[in-house]
Amino acid sequence: MSIEIPNIWNKEKEQSFNGDQVDLLIYRSNLLGSDLRVTNYGGGNTSCKTIEKDPLTGEETEIMWVKGSGGDIGTLKRDGLAGLYMDRLLNLKNIYRGLEHEDEMVALFNHCIYDLDSRAPSIDTPLHAFLPFKHVDHVHADSLIAIAASKDGEKITQELFNGELSWVPWQRPGFDLGLQLKKSLDENPGIRGIVLGGHGLFTWGDTAEECYKNTLDVINKAAVYLDKHYGKSRPVFGGEKLKSQQDDKRKDQAAALSPILRGLASSHSRMVGHFTDDSRVLEFINSKDLDKLAPLGTSCPDHFLRTKIKPLVLDLPADQDLSDSQKIKDQLEKAFADYREDYKNYYETHKRSNSPAMRDPNPVVILWPGVGMFTYAKNKQTARVAAEFYINAINVMKGAEAISSYVSLPLQEAFDIEYWLLEEAKLQRMPKEKPLSRKVVLVTGSGGGIGKAIGDKLIAEGAAVIFSDIRQDLLDEIKTEYSSDQAFFTTLNVIDSKSISEAFKQCNLAFGGIDILVNSAGLALSKPLLDHTEEDWDKLNDILVKGQFLMSKEAAKILKAQGLGGDIVNIVSKNALVSGPNNVAYGTAKAAQAHMSRLLAAELGPDKIRVNMVNPDAVIRNSNIWQSGWAAGRAKAYGITVDELPAYYAKRTLLNEELLVEDIANGVFVFVSGMLSKSTGNILNVDGGVAAAFVR
Repeated sequence: MSIEIPNIWNKEKEQSFNGDQVDLLIYRSNLLGSDLRVTNYGGGNTSCKTIEKDPLTGEETEIMWVKGSGGDIGTLKRDGLAGLYMDRLLNLKNIYRGLEHEDEMVALFNHCIYDLDSRAPSIDTPLHAFLPFKHVDHVHADSLIAIAASKDGEKITQELFNGELSWVPWQRPGFDLGLQLKKSLDENPGIRGIVLGGHGLFTWGDTAEECYKNTLDVINKAAVYLDKHYGKSRPVFGGEKLKSQQDDKRKDQAAALSPILRGLASSHSRMVGHFTDDSRVLEFINSKDLDKLAPLGTSCPDHFLRTKIKPLVLDLPADQDLSDSQKIKDQLEKAFADYREDYKNYYETHKRSNSPAMRDPNPVVILWPGVGMFTYAKNKQTARVAAEFYINAINVMKGAEAISSYVSLPLQEAFDIEYWLLEEAKLQRMPKEKPLSRKVVLVTGSGGGIGKAIGDKLIAEGAAVIFSDIRQDLLDEIKTEYSSDQAFFTTLNVIDSKSISEAFKQCNLAFGGIDILVNSAGLALSKPLLDHTEEDWDKLNDILVKGQFLMSKEAAKILKAQGLGGDIVNIVSKNALVSGPNNVAYGTAKAAQAHMSRLLAAELGPDKIRVNMVNPDAVIRNSNIWQSGWAAGRAKAYGITVDELPAYYAKRTLLNEELLVEDIANGVFVFVSGMLSKSTGNILNVDGGVAAAFVR
């Protein structure tokens, strides 16, 4: 990747907006937010000022459009903006009562709203309002924060930019910081931007394109400056202390350790994981300066709000034997306990009289020298974004150390940001989590049919899902339906131990572990006894019985290592309970699946691992097993045509209803939703009501 961020402004695209300044603001924002070197997900904000007609007076008035609270410039749309009257915003200076009353100003922003569809205005609103430019950018570029977070940052800024950028010392964002920006501008006429100590950059322009180019020019000049200094006076991060494991070995080690870490990191609330061995991470965690820099914590508020003030560094050899998960867990428990105690002391030492209650004291970022970085959060997206933010923090430390020395945010300032009442209010406004938002699910045979429907249902309820199937072509067809934060796709042969091991390895690397296994892979053959072959028998019993056994065994290893309990749901069949013609091999295999489920429930119960069954019957529409010849066999057994099967099966049920793949998915959800958390070893018949299949 080039050191400099390329200018990708498109004139044709600009012209397509026909001069609409708000559309140009969104376009500019999306371009800036597309590169993590400019700003992270949710970080930074942008604005423009336009002349609009006041709907009450009919007079022209100046309106500021600025990214609203909780938005992201990379994905910003109109509904993510706040539109506010400039005159009202400026008049707020007349009633501002000083730093001690900062927070009361945020509520007053609502009295300045022009666009009634506005997103809630953010705390940075006055920072844009008090800068008298048509277009303004505020970003957290690594190269600029590296300078802003260095001991000699102000001096370097002055010399590097020849006085074209002014410097405002660190101050928590708010109304007064907006006033400080205006004061700095007044004292330094003609400047092109302002560096906020330890925080970020403000730049501007008369047009959207000029603002964009100004922002990139400043960032790129800083990036080139840093690049010239890397390794000049001393090796980067003091030089290499240890070598990384080879790529495959790193992945193996990370996959083996991640469920253990996930369990430990979930002592307060269940977490979903993310792993990266990005070269920038390895350079930092393998360095001599790791022990010096990691405890200092991050500098930019956006960084530590996502990552906590500092990471947990594991004192574990990169080639550690991880075969005994309980031994490793016992070994790491003290490190986690010490981290929690340290965080508690941080909270108790710096809390205010009105501070919110202490939050989860577990680490978000965990560094394993020689292997990589793990991050844990409430869902995959949040965990991934935390990793991205910490990589930005690494970039900042690298740059600051190359040109001066790194300076982190004072702990009291960090605490006041982390436990800011306005941040707490934002957390309280977050939508209620979905039932499975912290759960990871692997569904076998989910390239289509019942398995696919189960995966779809559980994602809709908030889970991260691993879709697996022996047929890659089926997985390829559905890959575009979900983001990588929602789903992972892997080929899997449920009767091949190596394939199973690889699938769970990918699951651990993608999401940190697993909470729910749904054994849905299967096939069906319907033949008279004398027509059944030994091959038929082996195929059915291998896939249905051996497959369930091997998958459950491997899943149980991970669930036990995590120590968080979990669910195994086996898609069995009405045929496990009901005897019918031309069905000896399939029915026998299904009966074996059912009894294995009961045996597993009995054995795994002490580990809080629930094992339950969903028994479908005659799910025809969108079900893959009907393509295997099963439909023809069953039609022949009943003396009807294949086309008559759906109606035939519906009429023989007590409810006279056709069964759909979605019905089976709902049955699975009932077991794993938390509503039946004290139920194990049970069968849920989803068959429209077949009296012969009643369990009792």
